[in-house]
Amino acid sequence: MEYRTLGRSGCSVSALSLGTMTFGAETAEPDAHEQLDVFVEAGGTLVDTADVYSAGSAEEIIGRWLASRPADVRDRVVLATKGRFPMGDEPNALGNSRRHLRRALDASLRRLGVDHVDLYQLHAWDPHTPLEESLRFLDDAVTAGKMGYPGLSNFTGWQVQRAVDLAERDHLAVPVTLQPSYSLLVRGIEFEVVPACEYNGLGLLPWGPLAGGWLSGKYTRDQRPTGATRLGEDPGRGMEAYDRVGTRERTWDVLAAVQDVAEARGASMPQVALAWLLTRPAVSSVILGARTTEQLRGNLGAAGLVLDPQEVARLDDVSDPAAADYPYGEVGLEQRSRALSGSP
Repeated sequence: MEYRTLGRSGCSVSALSLGTMTFGAETAEPDAHEQLDVFVEAGGTLVDTADVYSAGSAEEIIGRWLASRPADVRDRVVLATKGRFPMGDEPNALGNSRRHLRRALDASLRRLGVDHVDLYQLHAWDPHTPLEESLRFLDDAVTAGKMGYPGLSNFTGWQVQRAVDLAERDHLAVPVTLQPSYSLLVRGIEFEVVPACEYNGLGLLPWGPLAGGWLSGKYTRDQRPTGATRLGEDPGRGMEAYDRVGTRERTWDVLAAVQDVAEARGASMPQVALAWLLTRPAVSSVILGARTTEQLRGNLGAAGLVLDPQEVARLDDVSDPAAADYPYGEVGLEQRSRALSGSP
């Protein structure tokens, strides 16, 4: 397993992390505990969860696992959770206000059975709460020892920049990570979000690296999703994004290229898709989400797969989001580029 720093922090994390959104819903507790054991045995350290995952059950499952394992296992885990989305019916049971985040963080710590988490992330932007209020809460929680570092999730490029600017202006703890959707089929963040993170030293923690199952290798142009899979049980899931006019051919071209690389390397398609993400700028750790331990074991195989430059270039080209409009197209590129000549 490769290890990288968590953004510009000094905390080291495994390049592959374990996402727990399925815990308590699609994955029963014994299977979830098995996944956690397998992940740690493979050298994994970063475990990512959120209070809304199965309405708190995912955190409780992780908490019981932590309590039942030896101290050396618990000490290896870098624990991350999130708050922002509804955890009740009353008006203040959601959002990034100081009131909600204080209660949300304390409740997460109780469910996890710990006195602090290593990374606490704003799960999404809140248009109704001043960002200064949210950042001040995160800084206070760092000072109180309830969290090691603040992070963001699902923010746009300007929102990332605003958060960093305000934190630096007010001498608050600066976010060290951003958790976005990112994969060979979802590359729109490369126009603004990735540059904002690179410029400010935020590490990316991509979720959805297999695009909701599309990069799993189970589906072809002639076969619609069926069976005991996320897309099989809900064929509409993601179809509008990856199988619509304007994106359909790109989707199938990407899948064909991933399959070709996988067959040439004796690897699986998910392993190739994950290995490609590990080559992207600013990526600290790629979040693996698996319903079964078998799926997790297979995906962990990406840790030993290093794509060569030709393979990366092919996957880059076939999955290029190819925005033609200003400011992202050729004209925009010319505007943003500055060639340095040899003469003064």
